[in-house]
Parts: sequence; structure tokens; C-alpha cells
Amino acid sequence: METIGKDGRPLRHLMTPLDFSVEELDKLFDLASDIKGHPDDYKDLCARKKLATCFYEPSTRTRLSFETAMLDLGGQVIGFSDANSSSASKGESVSDTIRVISCFADICAMRHPKEGAPMVAAAHSRIPVINAGDGGHQHPTQTLTDMLTIRSLKGKLDGFTIGLCGDLKFGRTVHSLVNAMLRYPNNKYVFISPEELRIPSYLREKLRSMNVEFEEVERLEDSMPKLDMLYMTRVQRERFFNEEDYVRLKDFYVLNKTKMELAPKDMLVLHPLPRVNEISVEIDEDPRAVYFEQVQYGVYVRMALIATLLGMAG
Repeated sequence: METIGKDGRPLRHLMTPLDFSVEELDKLFDLASDIKGHPDDYKDLCARKKLATCFYEPSTRTRLSFETAMLDLGGQVIGFSDANSSSASKGESVSDTIRVISCFADICAMRHPKEGAPMVAAAHSRIPVINAGDGGHQHPTQTLTDMLTIRSLKGKLDGFTIGLCGDLKFGRTVHSLVNAMLRYPNNKYVFISPEELRIPSYLREKLRSMNVEFEEVERLEDSMPKLDMLYMTRVQRERFFNEEDYVRLKDFYVLNKTKMELAPKDMLVLHPLPRVNEISVEIDEDPRAVYFEQVQYGVYVRMALIATLLGMAG
């Protein structure tokens, strides 16, 4: 998505992972890898630049990851971490908020519970806007984090059997990751969930229309031996309309040592976090568990993204 910036030049925004071509993603991941290997070369890249983090719903990892990324680039951070601490509590619209933020900052990361809100912001913004999560829709920078983690640890992004487990209906990280990975050949998908939390019909139809191999199963144990990676997700209380359904489904899957014994020795376990109890803490010491490494990769990829959208990526 593009609009016009303060200086009259076109602006680039990131609303979904599909906003970047495969070639652009490769370049972004190369930059993130170079930042990981040579952090001192980038410590002043965004000096005197400001990132606004506009978070209308709670976040720990995503917000702090963005702020850390900008600080590690030598920039500064402004913003709010809750809608109640912004003028949204007085009824200010997203479009008005971003017009104001454009006067203060050079780039904005926005998290919003309403699907499409960051796109509305981007349409009225004079600075680059990054979608930091909108409802159950998209979470593109988590997807970039996931992809960088896979690429860094496996050396490629194609030819895998990928298991995705838990809340596949409301999980925006799942929807974003699958849509992005569909552009890489020969990946197979195993969707592991209870009936009530299966992937949305649009995603199922898209997979079929592209002749992508996938299956939907309920038992995690049956799938473990054939997976190259397992993407675990929590059952999200905030996406349910009633507490009874949440309580009934929240413990449907728990990854423990017994299940991990069924998995290949080089299978990766990823998780966008926060976890509740879907991964036992006993798994944390397993070398296949890379979800805390994911967090660090998230900083590198957000540094690369900020630098790229600000036109400072060399």
C-alpha cells in the first residue's frame, strides 16, 4: 500500500505480509540477518527519527519489540500503550489520530482490535504505517518474525510440512503466516484444532484453489512424526463471546515431553507468545523449542522493516 508523505514522495506501508514481494522479503531478511551479525553498523541509522507506537489494545512483545528495534537503530519512541490513555477515549477517530501523529513522528506502528483500522490510518497518514495487529485479521510483523526464524534456523522457506495447532479460527498469526508461506513452493500444512476452531472457510478455499496439500485433524499426537515444524497457538479468551466456550476449549492441546518424543529430532517448535499452558514449561529446555529465539528475531526483522520503510536501508 502506498500514499504520499510529508515531502511529497510516495510512502510505503505494511498492512499484510503480501505487501512485500518474495524478492523484497528476501532482501528484508538479508538485512535483518546482517543486523543480527553486525549490530554496531546500524546503531545510529535512525538517529533523530521517531517511531510512534499507537496500541489500542494490550501488548507486551510486539510493542516492546518495536520500541527496542527503534532504540537499537538510534531513534526515539513516542506513543501510547492503551486506548484509554489516548484521545480515542474521548471519541477521536483513527484517521484524526494518525493525522496528528504524522506531525510528531516519522513512522508509526499501530495495534487495533478492529480489523482494517491500520489500513484506515495508512490512507490518511503522511508517514509510513505498520500494522502491528488488527483484530483476528492480520499480524504481519509476527509473520515476518516467524519467517526469519524459520529461514535462519532451517536455511530456506520451502519444502516443509508445517503443523499449526490450537486456535486456527481467530488466530491472526496463523492466517498471516499461511498466506505468506503460500508463495513458497512445496510446503504442506497440517491444521490441528477442535472442530470449533478450524481455519476460516476463505483460507480453506484458497488452499484448494492453489492445489496446496493440507489436512485438518484433531489429534496432535497423530501428526507429530511427520512435521518439520509445529506452530503452537493459545486459545484466545479475548476472541470468544462467552466464557463457557473458552473454558471448554482452552486446554484442548498441551504440548509436553510425551508428545515431543513422537516428533523428529530436528523439528522446530514455534509460538507467537504469550503462552498460557499450551506448551509445558518442561519443553523450554528442548533444543527444538525456539519460541524465545523467535522474540529476538522479531527485534531484528522490525529493525530491518523500519529502516526499509524510512528509505534508510542502503
